[in-house]
Amino acid sequence: MDQTSIERLKDYLAQLPPKSQALLMREFERAVERGEDAAVANLVLGELRRIDPQSGDSEQRSEDPVRHLFRPLDPFLVEDNVVPRSGQIRRNSLVPVWRWLAREGAPDDARAFEAVLAAEAGSASGIETAARVFQPVAAAAILRILTDSSGINRQRTLGRISAPGVIEDLPAIAAVLHAREALDTLNIRLPGFLPVFGEPQIASLMTALNVPSLQTPAALPFALSLVMQRLSAPWQIIRLAVQVAGSDDEIRVAATPYGVAVKMALDDLSQTSAVLRADIRRGRFENVSRHLKTLHDGVRGLRTELDIRTDSGWGRQLAAIRVDISEVLQSEIEGVAGRVRRILRQRPDKDIPAGAKLDSIEVEETAALIDFVAVCRTYASELAINEVTTRTYSDLQHYVERTSETLVEALRNGDERVRAFRQQQVKAVIRFCEVLFGRDYSSLMSRAADHALTAERKSSRAG
Repeated sequence: MDQTSIERLKDYLAQLPPKSQALLMREFERAVERGEDAAVANLVLGELRRIDPQSGDSEQRSEDPVRHLFRPLDPFLVEDNVVPRSGQIRRNSLVPVWRWLAREGAPDDARAFEAVLAAEAGSASGIETAARVFQPVAAAAILRILTDSSGINRQRTLGRISAPGVIEDLPAIAAVLHAREALDTLNIRLPGFLPVFGEPQIASLMTALNVPSLQTPAALPFALSLVMQRLSAPWQIIRLAVQVAGSDDEIRVAATPYGVAVKMALDDLSQTSAVLRADIRRGRFENVSRHLKTLHDGVRGLRTELDIRTDSGWGRQLAAIRVDISEVLQSEIEGVAGRVRRILRQRPDKDIPAGAKLDSIEVEETAALIDFVAVCRTYASELAINEVTTRTYSDLQHYVERTSETLVEALRNGDERVRAFRQQQVKAVIRFCEVLFGRDYSSLMSRAADHALTAERKSSRAG
């Protein structure tokens, strides 16, 4: 599907009645479970979940067992197009796991749970109590399958649950359900936002995290995920690991249970890098500045607060992130100058066809790309793009400054037949000047262009 089709689909979904949205969501969840039309199904599901309709059929919503059984997983869910790190679970894994529980994992308990949902419709407390009763049962059923040593039978059972991605999420789902009480308590104790994450905050958090059920290898990543969601800079979670190790040496940090925090920070940066790459390829630059700041600060923080060896697993992953960012940025940066030249190139009057026009959308896209280069320049050194960014930005400044004067001068003496096209080029170069040199300079060029046109008109009347 092209971008226009996707936008039309989103508009259509947003206009559907809440009941239709809920019905469509369930049908596409079943399609995903069967492996049918996965790409389109995931797109539709992602949009419906973003809309999150408040269905008028409250009874139907309250009877949704997946929603209530897996509510403790909500803070850790990611969409299917994201590769989950430790402390994250694919949203699309929940429905297949529920169906397996209802079919063979814990069928009697599942039926009892559904009966309570039907009987307690509209009673939030009754449904919550039933969910808390069933959640440890569900966790135990999952763990039985994961620890089954019968070989072939175990593989057959796992195969009946769903695709490999869902199987990968089973340990995480069981861990969260098993540690629900401790995770809920931690979630309540955590501040809503941590703009500063220094020694006082770290000491307070270490006390909150010092709960046996949260210190297990299965539960700790989810406790750390809750902390990361409160941090202004999620990479700073590594400071907990450094505190526990009493050292910034990666070997000592990795030897502690909190070493997983470093891997989580690295994986988060990898996810951000992937999002940045996708946005750039789609021509969406509105969030590029935020992504670049996150990547720049994260890479610099890991490099300065941890003694990471270049030949270690963490060192290689950090290097791969920098290379990936550098490649995608460098490729885009190097193409900006060519786009500017195509728009501003001064062709002879005879080579410009009558009625020629500049594409206003392309002009704005190019202005966004120039701004993109300027943003990259701010973060260039840490992201290994310093040379190409500095060179490209300098070339753009020199070319646009020189060309703006030439284009304005061309308005005085240009052929009447192509004057409209020249004016469009002047408007484009003024727009580029605004990005490169600021509004004052672009206003000056705009006045110069108006003066050139006025002088040309007077000259024509005098003739």
